[in-house]
Amino acid sequence: MMDIFDKQYMGQNILTIIFIIYLILGNNTPLPVAEMVNTIPGKIIVIICAIILFAYSNPILGVIGLFVAFDLIRRSNLVTGNYGVQHYLPNEESKLDKISSFNEYPVTLEQEMVAKMVPTINKQHLSTQSNYGPSNDYTYDAAPANF
Repeated sequence: MMDIFDKQYMGQNILTIIFIIYLILGNNTPLPVAEMVNTIPGKIIVIICAIILFAYSNPILGVIGLFVAFDLIRRSNLVTGNYGVQHYLPNEESKLDKISSFNEYPVTLEQEMVAKMVPTINKQHLSTQSNYGPSNDYTYDAAPANF
């Protein structure tokens, strides 16, 4: 454990102190940095740097580096507004569910009565010839319908 405080590990110790200060203060990430980190390649690069830091430095710095990487990505989402878009704006499925819930109402008396009515067309007699035909009244010299 005393090897951690040797002169050759001084850079890692300073980086550990800087990471702890970053985590404790909770300052927002600057917008240009947040825009770079908030992309898919930016998140991948931050995660890879944290894993490399965990693999090639002392374990304390590695664990704190993982926390800092997670916190950097989280703060970048907050600064750019993607967190709000992902968590507070409704997506199409939730909007459709809400609209569908507004259309659920009980069956009305009118709908019950229409369902009980006898159909006006008798389907058995549709294929037979009817005994009635169209009649024209006086058309006042108008053109015929098939003109």
